[in-house]
Amino acid sequence: MSTPSAGFREHAHTADWELEVWAPDLPTLFEQAARGMYALAGVRLRPGLRQERELELSAIDHESLLVAFLEELLYLESLEGLAFDTFEIEIEEKRLRVRLLGVPLASLDKEIKAVTYHNLHIRNSQHGYEVRIVFDV
Repeated sequence: MSTPSAGFREHAHTADWELEVWAPDLPTLFEQAARGMYALAGVRLRPGLRQERELELSAIDHESLLVAFLEELLYLESLEGLAFDTFEIEIEEKRLRVRLLGVPLASLDKEIKAVTYHNLHIRNSQHGYEVRIVFDV
């Protein structure tokens, strides 16, 4: 069976959750990381009126940009009870612009407290890019 060109999978980790993410390009890697984070937390969306948010973030490197993006999603989840299923992501150098579409949360199995920098390194791979992300739960 061949591996899809983009995706994510959970890896066993001692105390926290670790997610392996791969994609052919950086915007897709960031999207898959967000989808994987939501999958780990067991996010389920409520049917209803879709809401839009736009974010612009910058950081010193792509790893910091990824953490900032995922932390912003956790913030919107916590503060506004929103999760997103549509991502239009642009990355130029160390700057991210994203248009998000989503709805209120119906439920959440487990809260993710933070995205960590533990062993975080975006690297080139046969898929294009890959990264492992550890979440504090």
